[in-house]
Amino acid sequence: MLYQIYEAQRSLMEPFVDFAQAASKLYSNRLSPFAQNPLAQRVSAAYDLIYRLGKDYEKPTFGISTVDVDGVDVAIQERVELDKPFCELRRFKRFSDQPETLDRLKEQPAVLIVAPLSGHYATLLRDTVKSMLRDHKVYITDWKNARTVPLAQGEFHLDDYVHYVQDFIRHLQAEYGNCHVISVCQPTVPVLAAVSLMASRGEATPLSMTMMGGPIDARKSPTAVNNLATNKSHGWFENNVIYRVPTNFPGAGRRVYPGFLQHSGFVAMNPDRHLSSHYDYFKHLIAGDDTSAEAHRQFYDEYNAVLDMDADYYLETIKVVFQEFALVNGTWDVRNPDGALERVRPQDITTTAHFTIEGELDDISGSGQTEAAHDLCFNVPKARQKHLEVKGAGHYGIFSGRRWRDIVYPQVRDFILAHNNGPRLAAPTAAATPVKKTRRALTAG
Repeated sequence: MLYQIYEAQRSLMEPFVDFAQAASKLYSNRLSPFAQNPLAQRVSAAYDLIYRLGKDYEKPTFGISTVDVDGVDVAIQERVELDKPFCELRRFKRFSDQPETLDRLKEQPAVLIVAPLSGHYATLLRDTVKSMLRDHKVYITDWKNARTVPLAQGEFHLDDYVHYVQDFIRHLQAEYGNCHVISVCQPTVPVLAAVSLMASRGEATPLSMTMMGGPIDARKSPTAVNNLATNKSHGWFENNVIYRVPTNFPGAGRRVYPGFLQHSGFVAMNPDRHLSSHYDYFKHLIAGDDTSAEAHRQFYDEYNAVLDMDADYYLETIKVVFQEFALVNGTWDVRNPDGALERVRPQDITTTAHFTIEGELDDISGSGQTEAAHDLCFNVPKARQKHLEVKGAGHYGIFSGRRWRDIVYPQVRDFILAHNNGPRLAAPTAAATPVKKTRRALTAG
């Protein structure tokens, strides 16, 4: 019933939220008689804050139309490459009509960015994608809101997540011969499992894996997130945070962990910080500091946009990653598409270079949790392993913002480039795809 109550409350508040938006504009418009009041700016700011606290936040767009490549603006076309029931593989196709730029783009590595399925949309990695596009062909997993997926599409399990990652890797391998993988936060675990299973089967594995701020071994330096998962039983999560999608959504009846509950948990971790941020926004509006106010809007447009997760996937993640520590204990069995169980064995990875990145002040994935991947992949030569702790960086700072752009990204770029030579599959020949060859005269992936 909680989901239905939440939706009823949201619908009830919608007219008041719309009124607050209109009133804010009325008091801030210089031609309005209401704006002549000496307190008009404060009243407008108050209504604007009410509007933003009460509005419904939709899925943001990536909004990347161009990217600078060595001083040249390259056009970006965003498109869906593969469409699965719970995820789209989104590609950022780069276009150029300059032969020199085109030749440079064609030689750059292909990278699959696996975005987290943990409450926020993949657009949270917009800064990551934009930086990577300067030197790479970029694809990203764009996870769907489970409340929009009809029941007829079936359930979504942690095993399915692993299969999706493998399918996406194989797609890039078929297109380019091989690829590199970057996982941010939650997907570090299923990505490592996906690559491990491919190695165990004797399949070609990605040339490199970059794992950023993820709970590979959640026993190390446990955070508030880890403690919640370990202090509550599996049954507690099923009984207290799982609800059915209301009838006004395509996924009506699906069992999910609602996004609004996840968002409440995000805010509860740092309530003082959010309260202070909103108060600062109010003051920026009064002072006419449009730049600071817009920065606040951009951050919270992303932060407040959340999605529902399928209940099976969420509960299995809690159990496997945070309660049983199945990956590091060597007890994780993944059911393959044929129905057989396969043991996840990271030690079977021998050729994929791996780079782990942690933030010194990360309060979601504690120190050492991501670095633990090196102990698991012990058959990868030490020369193909690297670890970075980013001083002064929190969780978001390792993939977004100044520290990401100035400290982390250059090292990720160099690591990928250093390990771009390795086992490759046969790429499609030009003779087999004459139309594609013609198109590539103006594009570079």
